[in-house]
Amino acid sequence: MEKEDAYANLVLPPLLRARNIRGRDAAFATELTYGTLRLKGRYDAIIAAVSTRGLDRLDAPLLDALRMGAHQMFGMRVPDHAAVSATVALVRQEVGAGPAQFANAILRSVSRQGLQEWLTQVTAGVADHTEELALRTSHPGWIVRAFRQALAAAGQDNATLPEALEADNVPPEVHLVLRPGVAEVSDAPDTEPGRWTPTARILPGGDPHSMPAVRDARVGVQDEGSQLLTLVAAAAEVSGSDDHWLDLCAGPGGKTALWGAVLAERRPQGALLANEISPHRTKLVEGSVAAVAERLPGLRMQTGDGREAGADHPQAFDRVLVDAPCTGLGALRRRPEARWRRTPADLSELGTLQRELLTSALQATRPGGVVTYITCSPHLAETRLVVEDVLRSTGMGSTEDAPLLAAQVAGATVPAQSGPYLQLWPHLHGTDAMFCAVIRRH
Repeated sequence: MEKEDAYANLVLPPLLRARNIRGRDAAFATELTYGTLRLKGRYDAIIAAVSTRGLDRLDAPLLDALRMGAHQMFGMRVPDHAAVSATVALVRQEVGAGPAQFANAILRSVSRQGLQEWLTQVTAGVADHTEELALRTSHPGWIVRAFRQALAAAGQDNATLPEALEADNVPPEVHLVLRPGVAEVSDAPDTEPGRWTPTARILPGGDPHSMPAVRDARVGVQDEGSQLLTLVAAAAEVSGSDDHWLDLCAGPGGKTALWGAVLAERRPQGALLANEISPHRTKLVEGSVAAVAERLPGLRMQTGDGREAGADHPQAFDRVLVDAPCTGLGALRRRPEARWRRTPADLSELGTLQRELLTSALQATRPGGVVTYITCSPHLAETRLVVEDVLRSTGMGSTEDAPLLAAQVAGATVPAQSGPYLQLWPHLHGTDAMFCAVIRRH
């Protein structure tokens, strides 16, 4: 992850399968990797407090090993002596004898007090509350501020902010989606019902890819929040035709497959165009929708720039789904390295793209049709500010009541909502922190 900017959720599972590491060993390796990546900010502060050398003077492999040793002690209930011994042996093998002695001294010092005592010590001189919370929860300060603003915009008390941040540090459950018309509950054995959608199942443990129904794309791995927002995109009523749907940013295809399955049940003669700018991601969409495509002959894929869809297909669609590229701050629990890679500078470039995509989607939607704008981020610069800017500048639409539509899908009120937008949170809803706006085209 450090050398090549790889993503743990893409690299680690196939690596474990290739090494035939399964069961408890696979679970241990996964938590060791994900937990160390999530919490390295916290561990760096603790290591720095006992190190005679600055962290920038430590060899990268040595620092990674020290972080892993700290996570075993503070995040995995591994006995201190075992964590120290295993880490020192690893450093001796991979880095050298001298660094191994250094690692032994550092980790023995780290083990002399518990995590809460360390957090109290490393935050003692921090006057700014935001920076203290950033250290305690292992988040960059700018993300702490963004979460505070997003919670306030949704009407949530500032006291919930620490809980929202800590939720990013808890390994998420595996959520499965039963794609309507192609999967039954029996296709996902040993699972439990989801909380918000009829399509969701919760897998308490094990590898979902061991299920035949997952391998043949009748069942998918998809966060329940993603499922809920996709079903909301199909829930708003449209007058007249409801046969032509567009998924503007389809890759990797989870929402496309669920949306297409809904269309196949509702309008078997319907047509769904799945657009993706990247040929590689278009291939991923093809794999995700394989089972659904058999039931929806009108499902087709294209590789193209979503910003051009409005000009290429003016007022051609009854529904358009915009799952816009974003910082991914809503899925930090699933993407452990993301919090350290993203910066505030990313917001400017992404914001321009998000506005262009939403504008294109409105242009591609007929009057009376519906556009659903989704991001996997709660940052206001990527959510309601984008929607409000586009509606103000184009005058092409107005927002619908997304929480009401979500309640119709869920069969119950989705709590902690404010205004026409739907904002989910891990600590409140058990989902990724996803945002949704539903817009009626004028």
